[in-house]
Amino acid sequence: MMKDLRTFSKNNILVSPSVLAADFAALGEELTKVEQGGAELIHLDVMDGHFVPNLTIGPALIASLRKKSNLLFDVHLMITDPLKKIDAFAKAGADHITFHIESDDDPVETVNAIHAAGLTAGITLKPGTPASALKPVIHLVDMVLIMTVEPGFGGQSFMADQVAKAPEIRKMLAEAGSSAHIEADGGVNSENAVILAEAGVNILVAGTSVFRHPQGAKFAIDGLHDEAKYLPR
Repeated sequence: MMKDLRTFSKNNILVSPSVLAADFAALGEELTKVEQGGAELIHLDVMDGHFVPNLTIGPALIASLRKKSNLLFDVHLMITDPLKKIDAFAKAGADHITFHIESDDDPVETVNAIHAAGLTAGITLKPGTPASALKPVIHLVDMVLIMTVEPGFGGQSFMADQVAKAPEIRKMLAEAGSSAHIEADGGVNSENAVILAEAGVNILVAGTSVFRHPQGAKFAIDGLHDEAKYLPR
């Protein structure tokens, strides 16, 4: 059954483990592990080898994973032409699609197409892009994703200077009368989750720090959930 991001409270920390850090030889088991560990979403990075230099998964794999998990599928399109791919990912089982403001397609048209497909829509930006670039579309989206690494590769170090975008984006959302979630992705772990939560981020994408935690995924997810006490009220 399709999950709706808009039904999740912004007063809680939501955890979206990134499949990019999972064991690709056992993805079904990996999804079960994080679902049983308390994750609310699963983050699926789609890279086209053009917008970013790496290549990852496509609709066929997402359709296979959809049979293995009841988590909200949080699909992040790091691709040049997201508008052309929305229907394919919607049919594959995506619940939510986030795309880049730097992509070639018109952002308002892309958000409208995602909503027309019955999904929630997110917008994101590369670290070098100012938050102000989101103004033309921020009033329409259900999530804003802040990249705390350069998009395209897993396992990078957290870029602390990107946290400052969160309060700026929160202000923009408030001015637009929006109740959109704010997500952060890149090098997120229990150490920097506190500063992200304090800045107003309530969805944490965590790859290596969840799937490869020495004490297991549930321990890692529980620790990230605990940071909800730092969210602005």
